[in-house]
Amino acid sequence: MKRELRAFVPPEDFKALHKKNAGKHFFILARQIFIVFIAGYLALHSSWWFFSFLGSIALGFVAFDWLILLHEVIHKAIFCKARPRFYGFLGQIYAILGGLSFHQFQKWHLDHHNELGSEDDDPKRAHLTPKIVKRWYKFLYMTPVLFPIYFRAAAQASRNYPTELKRIISRERSITIGFHFLLMYLLYIWVGPLALLRLHTIPYLFVFPVLFTINRLGQHYSVDPNDPAHWSTLMKGSFFWDFAYIYSNYHIEHHYFPGVPCYNLPRLQKILQPFYDKHQMTPESYFKLLYGWFIQNQVPHTKWT
Repeated sequence: MKRELRAFVPPEDFKALHKKNAGKHFFILARQIFIVFIAGYLALHSSWWFFSFLGSIALGFVAFDWLILLHEVIHKAIFCKARPRFYGFLGQIYAILGGLSFHQFQKWHLDHHNELGSEDDDPKRAHLTPKIVKRWYKFLYMTPVLFPIYFRAAAQASRNYPTELKRIISRERSITIGFHFLLMYLLYIWVGPLALLRLHTIPYLFVFPVLFTINRLGQHYSVDPNDPAHWSTLMKGSFFWDFAYIYSNYHIEHHYFPGVPCYNLPRLQKILQPFYDKHQMTPESYFKLLYGWFIQNQVPHTKWT
């Protein structure tokens, strides 16, 4: 399949798509920081509840997108040259802001790439995918219950990790938890409980799970198990989702060519259109996937009707 994919991508396009531009990455980072200040101001100071709530939602998008930036670190998709210290520093910062352990997420995600299609060895599919195909249980993933579900899945996946890696993950997780509790405490004593609710609790505990679930629906839930080319879900390009999810909505393209930086994935999708036509793959929308997931109660990792 990979040889077939390469046949659809001309060599000059293949080289251009893999070209990394640190300036583009840091522009996205600066944009996210700018959104934090604007959304934080709205959430904290707006006298209109609608704009205040909108600010909290925007902060929730930023909270989720720290993991997308971390994802770029894991795939070394920022710098043209090997810069292990910069990657390590950025990875730790993004992981702490996103509420995770850098090394745990790195191991988890790379195992997911290597074992895609396996019911037992792909950690996402084996441990995080809902095993109870009931609407009420699926809905729990869009609530704060997502966090104990995720950390339980991470614990199950890490059982066979090397002892040293487990120790590193435990230390990183303690630092991350400590950071967020300290941030919550400082928000509480400096600006009050209402500000804590708007600036941290709503974005992380209520908006983040919704965005996580919607994003994951566009990854590997509506697939064709009999065709490895369709083990990920083809999603429609969208200006809103490109911006809101920092191009992570192009998940199938990412699995085909994991070394392509996120900002080049829309172009890759256009180049691969003949490949999609050959395999009779039609793009999905998040609305359609949500309908299939909750209304039709479709089974994950199957071909949805």
